[in-house]
Amino acid sequence: MVEFKTKIPLDNPIAQGVKRLLDLILVVSTIPIWLPIIGIIALLIWLKDKHAPFYIHKRIGKGGKLISVIKFRTMIHNAESVLKDYLSKDPLLKAEWEQNFKLKNDPRVTIIGRWLRKSSLDELPQLFNVLKGDMSLVGPRPIVKEEVPRYGDVFNLYIKVYPGITGLWQVSGRTDCNYSERVSMDAFYIKNWSILLDLLILIRTIIVVLKRKGAY
Repeated sequence: MVEFKTKIPLDNPIAQGVKRLLDLILVVSTIPIWLPIIGIIALLIWLKDKHAPFYIHKRIGKGGKLISVIKFRTMIHNAESVLKDYLSKDPLLKAEWEQNFKLKNDPRVTIIGRWLRKSSLDELPQLFNVLKGDMSLVGPRPIVKEEVPRYGDVFNLYIKVYPGITGLWQVSGRTDCNYSERVSMDAFYIKNWSILLDLLILIRTIIVVLKRKGAY
């Protein structure tokens, strides 16, 4: 008797092909919805301080190559230099940054940016990354090179797949999860991928975003 598996490791080429097709169907078919929203938000950000509304950050993608992940700019335009100044003056902020690579009460975040983060709309432009083929709708969180040591052996799994706009940890507590839990969830997702799991995560993402729980 032939046994059909409902869960396939995501590093399987067939699984990745099916997943890519699902991404394209969902993203392309919804362009009339999300593209105008991106345009309106970008205009609002630009009107606030007349600086670029988008922020491009280098992250590690499939195969370990660097990809340019696009987000709405949620911070003041000189955020990087301001961060260094804040961290050098506040040991508690520095410890929080080194722990999570995030600050719960980040002083650099603008009023519009705080709303975008709370609603998770700051990541909406990453749909362009999905169209380009750098990312997937669902997958492990895209990380920076400083985070690689904290992934341990899981990093070898991470670079076999495309990072995602949303993922298992984002719908399981989001930023309330500690770092080791995030890594474990990413590994579980890659090893237990299925179309149904992707669809469930996407539905859960919508629910979590509407509740605005755990985002900062």
